[in-house]
Amino acid sequence: MATTDTSASEWPLWEVFTQPPGGKPHEHAGSVHAPDAEIALQNARDVYTRRGEAVSIWVVPSVLISASAPGDAGPWFDPGNDKPYRHPQFYKTPRGVKVF
Repeated sequence: MATTDTSASEWPLWEVFTQPPGGKPHEHAGSVHAPDAEIALQNARDVYTRRGEAVSIWVVPSVLISASAPGDAGPWFDPGNDKPYRHPQFYKTPRGVKVF
């Protein structure tokens, strides 16, 4: 009996980002497997936009995404924590400017 090597025949993984109506930013919706970008878009549309909750789809090969590691949280993000003057509580809002 012959065995099949599934890792050699598996399609690449693509990360899917959808944009909700109203101009909101794209959000990560999930992942799909596809041989190329065109099929990845079609698969993403079929899986993540069935109810019309998106107006735009991005697909990105997972291997092209670079991210910080959870273990890097301290050294990676600490430089901003020692600059309290960058926080908005140190600035006064001019009269007539709406604060959200």
